[in-house]
Amino acid sequence: MKSALAPFRARSYRFQWPADLLTSWALEMEFLILGWYVLVETGSVVLLTLFGALQHGGTLIAPILGVVSDRIGPRNLLTGMRMIYASLATTLMVFAFAGALSPVVVLVLVFLMGLVRPSDLGLRAALIADTMPPEQLTGAMGMSRITSDSARIAGALTGAGLFALLGMGAAYVVIASLYALSAFLTSQADSAHSKSATAPVVATVTGRVSAWTDLRDGVIHIWNTPSLMAIVWLVLLFNLTAFPLTNGLLPYVARDIYRVDQTGLSYLIASIAFGAMLGGMLMSRVGAGTQLPRMLIASAIAWHVLLLFFAQMGSLPGGIITLLIAGVFQSLTIVSLTVILVREAGQRFRGRVMGVRMMAIYSLPVGLLVAGALIERIGFAATATLYAAVGLVFTGIIALRWREHMWPAVRPTPAE
Repeated sequence: MKSALAPFRARSYRFQWPADLLTSWALEMEFLILGWYVLVETGSVVLLTLFGALQHGGTLIAPILGVVSDRIGPRNLLTGMRMIYASLATTLMVFAFAGALSPVVVLVLVFLMGLVRPSDLGLRAALIADTMPPEQLTGAMGMSRITSDSARIAGALTGAGLFALLGMGAAYVVIASLYALSAFLTSQADSAHSKSATAPVVATVTGRVSAWTDLRDGVIHIWNTPSLMAIVWLVLLFNLTAFPLTNGLLPYVARDIYRVDQTGLSYLIASIAFGAMLGGMLMSRVGAGTQLPRMLIASAIAWHVLLLFFAQMGSLPGGIITLLIAGVFQSLTIVSLTVILVREAGQRFRGRVMGVRMMAIYSLPVGLLVAGALIERIGFAATATLYAAVGLVFTGIIALRWREHMWPAVRPTPAE
């Protein structure tokens, strides 16, 4: 426990961790409340998958936000983004209290928020990497993962309760308040380390006319670093095959497969989040010398195998147990992947590399939309089985293609 809490010795982390926790809590509450609202109001799984896809529309501009992060610092950019979250949540709250809310209004506001939301996780990692000593980076990332996963449990259960008891408007009073407090806490995180570390970079970019030059340099850096290329391909794959099954499609699974209400949906979301939180706790204890690439590949394989089992589950208890175990391996996979990425990116290119990593998440809305069409034709079980099998096969292909870079241990010190 002492080593797991070591990252909190850093002042910046003591502000960033609760800020990330509040943001994750509010995001999860929104996901459950709005997803259920769209499904119930429209009765369409296609519109449900569209709702999920719109939340990730900003992945296409994530590399540009990465350039902005490298120029003004991830703390400042995160603060501004979370102020946008609070503004949009307040707008939806006003619509709800005025009785003017409709699926179209929800989809429009989700689209606007989706322009910036996908970059949040990447910028969290960039800020942690900027402010934490290298030997505490893996532990800090593991504890950071706990913020999103524990919030997914609490946010899902709280969101379902608030929505059922108080209605949409009252629930959004809470959500908007969480975003506002998160923005304030984020603004209090340290940025001195980031400024001093990036000073040489600022000096070199001030004479550049366009941010596209910075972005091009970041893409070239990824292209010339095989370990980064392998990670980007894995991110692309996981968001195409694995996350659609456990993110955007869970409201459909709850209502049409398990025949339960939003409370049952909250149990499904909480189960995978609890498993992922356990995985994050395990990662917070991992030492600097751990062979993270091996852990990444092994965990990714186990994750997809468990999703194959989930595809066959026809009852709520079976789905809960399978998702809980899958969540553990999902967390081991994603935390390992993120630590490798920020280490290999180096201080100079970290924001841009994380931006490209977030752009790769664009495969998630693609996967959701394709899954929605396939479910209407071949059913959920066949679609989920196909997705998990494809993910399993291509994880093996990527591991073999870049085996000399992925299988040996990556250097535990960050590249400069």
